[in-house]
Amino acid sequence: MNYYFRKASAAEIPAIWDILQQAILRRKADGSNQWQDGYPNPAVIQDDIEKGVGFVLTEGETIVGYSAVLINDEPAYAKIEGKWLTNADFVVFHRVAISEKYLGKGLAQKMLKFIEEFALSNHIYSIKADTNFDNLAMMKTFEKSGYTYCGEVYFRGSSRKAYEKVLANAA
Repeated sequence: MNYYFRKASAAEIPAIWDILQQAILRRKADGSNQWQDGYPNPAVIQDDIEKGVGFVLTEGETIVGYSAVLINDEPAYAKIEGKWLTNADFVVFHRVAISEKYLGKGLAQKMLKFIEEFALSNHIYSIKADTNFDNLAMMKTFEKSGYTYCGEVYFRGSSRKAYEKVLANAA
C-alpha cells in the first residue's frame, strides 16, 4: 500500500473529526481519561489547519490518520520534570489518531516515520512528544520507534509522559 503524509485541508475536517471521535471512544473504552473532556474537538482541528500544522496520513485518497505537527511550539515543554535529551530546535506532534478500520497495521509508527522525515527536511534533529500516563498503545509506539522517556510535563492540569527522539544529523 502507498501511504502519504501531507497537510490537511479545511474540506477534510469532517473525515478527520470522524477519526478523532473513534480515537476518543477507544481511549474511553480503554479506561483512559485522556481526551474525555471535550478536547480535541472540530474547532481544534480547524485551528490546526488554519495554522498549517494539521497533517493527514492517507492510503491513496482515503484519510486513515491525523496529527498536528509543529516546530518549536510547545510552551509546556519548557517546564519538564526531568530532562530533555537536547535543547535545540524540535518538532512536536499532538493528536495522533488512526482510523478504526486501519488499526493494527503499524500506521501510528508509519506516521512517526513521516514526522521524522518532516523534521529532517526542516534540518531539525529532535522530535518531542507526550502522552497520557495510561495511553499504553502510544507508549508502546514510542518505544518501538526509538523514543526515550524524559520525564513529565503538564497539560490542562494533568501530568503527561514526555518522550524525545534524536535523529541522526546527516551533515
